[in-house]
Amino acid sequence: MVFSNQKTLAEVNTKPIMTAALFDQITERYPFISLCIYADSEYVGVIQNRDDSVTTIYDFGSIQDQAQKRRYLDLASQWWWESNHSIPINIFLRQDWEPFRYTLRTFSNKDLSIVHGPVCSLMDIIKKKSKRRSITLVRRIDL
Repeated sequence: MVFSNQKTLAEVNTKPIMTAALFDQITERYPFISLCIYADSEYVGVIQNRDDSVTTIYDFGSIQDQAQKRRYLDLASQWWWESNHSIPINIFLRQDWEPFRYTLRTFSNKDLSIVHGPVCSLMDIIKKKSKRRSITLVRRIDL
């Protein structure tokens, strides 16, 4: 997928309001990208974690350097294709992802709308583990 003006996501300014067609093109090429709206502002990036009260996202739009934007996309792509998507990107990539800590934004879920994209939640991992049950079969002995 190529944008009509041949720009990659690293070259696109994500602060203006994004059209549905543009976002469809972006997510086709970068499936790990999420679009969130908070207080009439759009935030594009990788969601680190979402729980019952807050959502934390690594805001791609806050990166100014083009080389850093490319690095962000390369590492996020690595996380997407090499993990099971339930582990937050900062845990999976550890030190490689540390330079993007300054892009971390935390929002209250009450005022946040996730328009599109994957959501990573540690709460889901905990819930899945607690739902696993072991069943023991006991043979009845008739006397």
